[in-house]
Amino acid sequence: MGLRGAALAAPVVLGAVGFTSIGIAAGSYAAGMMSSVAIANGGGVAAGSLVAILQSAGMAGLGTAATAGVAGAGGAVGGLLALII
Repeated sequence: MGLRGAALAAPVVLGAVGFTSIGIAAGSYAAGMMSSVAIANGGGVAAGSLVAILQSAGMAGLGTAATAGVAGAGGAVGGLLALII
């Protein structure tokens, strides 16, 4: 997939798991994540948490830092898969 592929696929993947441009989709994987984090934190989702970052990316698109992070993670995963396969 490479760096560009990961950066381009990120919005699609975020939407598929429930981090959409209008909020977290009911009954989605993202909703389950948010529920678990809120329960663990006494009812709220902390700013800067993974759920908050992913929701921001799902609603507003990925900024420069997030794009670089997703691209780097995608490249690392692609490299590991290449070693396994």
